[in-house]
Amino acid sequence: MFTGIVEELGEIVAVENLGDASRFLVSGSVVTEGAKHGDSIAVNGVCLTVVDLEDGRFSADVMAETLNRSSLGALAVGSRVNLERPMALGGRLGGHLVQGHVDGTGTVIERKLSEHWEIVKISLPADLSRYVVEKGSITVDGISLTVVDAGPDYFTVSLIPTTLALTTLGVKQAGDPVNLEVDVLAKYVERLLGKGAGAPAGTDEEAVA
Repeated sequence: MFTGIVEELGEIVAVENLGDASRFLVSGSVVTEGAKHGDSIAVNGVCLTVVDLEDGRFSADVMAETLNRSSLGALAVGSRVNLERPMALGGRLGGHLVQGHVDGTGTVIERKLSEHWEIVKISLPADLSRYVVEKGSITVDGISLTVVDAGPDYFTVSLIPTTLALTTLGVKQAGDPVNLEVDVLAKYVERLLGKGAGAPAGTDEEAVA
């Protein structure tokens, strides 16, 4: 379980094609501190399992299903990525409960610069719109954000300078893909009420449909 509070901006150092999967080598001195083989690290909101560690870098295998259903398939050497370790038991929940199970992808539609923040409009898959509400929580590329406006096929978020400086949303441009994870509490409520078709399939490495 994660919180959506990005710990550092990492970088894709190498991408190895494994046929039906890819192996990413990712630099991240903060998230690799104390990490070991088999640990989880969220990369742009996707929970990945550490395969190897060396000198502030870690490698992780990403299956084709995840590459196809998340924005990880668009990553290349030099791409910056948001990194977060799982929340420690008893730790502070700085954002909201984030599973690292991507529900779908959106696309940055436009950015509007204000004096002290920036408004970013992102497309929203139709099957996820019922989970997104004004002032609710959503995870974008692993970042816990508050929804400003929720439309039938889009939503907007307001980004403060810290978020712009310390995450990939500071450089994402119109047309760039982003991973989306809706608030899991909304999906549980829907299931308990017996409404809708149920929660969309996840795309993390340990629970891919």
